[in-house]
Amino acid sequence: MINLYFFSVWLLLVILWNFGFPNAEPIWDVIAAVFLSLLSNSALRLIKK
Repeated sequence: MINLYFFSVWLLLVILWNFGFPNAEPIWDVIAAVFLSLLSNSALRLIKK
């Protein structure tokens, strides 16, 4: 259940990134998604400890 929560937060942040920076090049979209994924996974690990 908590994994779904973090996935939902990640998805919302990626959507906000795309609306916030609509003219960003696709590589920056990928970099932002990967960075947010790493951030989300780190937060999930901290909570599960």
